[in-house]
This record gives sequence, structure tokens and C-alpha cells, in this order.
Amino acid sequence: MTAIIDYVIVSAVLLAIGIYGLTVKRNAIRMLFAIEIIVNAANLNLVAFSRNLAVPNVTGQTLALFSIAIAAAEVAVGLALIIVAYRLYKDIDVKEFRSMKG
Repeated sequence: MTAIIDYVIVSAVLLAIGIYGLTVKRNAIRMLFAIEIIVNAANLNLVAFSRNLAVPNVTGQTLALFSIAIAAAEVAVGLALIIVAYRLYKDIDVKEFRSMKG
């Protein structure tokens, strides 16, 4: 049986990769992928901690499923916004979207 520290380490690595992707990359699709990696790191923690409770329950798995569904909706909206931005600006570099500022 795998110890919970292994899951936490993998989750921390995924979180670090996601944060790196958000801070360094300026491509909108890569930023969307980075957000998905961060969400998956959180889901891994939810499932791992739920599995290793003294009294086993499925609350963590249920929350992870809701999180996956919400992340899928977020990706659909994000990709729609990226498509519209590409049609308007012919580029998906987020630094070029200056006209979208309020």
C-alpha cells in the first residue's frame, strides 16, 4: 500500500508545474493546461486523503468527481474565449489582449 506522503509529493509536483505554467507561459492554451494541472493536483489530494481516513468514506471521491465536472465546464468556457480572442486578434498571447482591460 502506498503511503499518503507519496500522493502528497506527486500533488506538490503537479502544483509546482501548474504554477510554473501560469507564471511563465503567455499562451492562453498553455495557461489553461496549467490550470487543469493545478485542479488535478487538488483532486489527487482529495482522493488520497479520503482513502486514508480512519473511517473509509467516499466524500473525497465525490468531491473529486464534482471538481472534474466543473473543470470540464471551465475548459469549455476557456476554449470558447480563446477561439473568440483568436478570431479578433489572430493571436492567443495574453499580453496582446490589452484592449480587454477595463
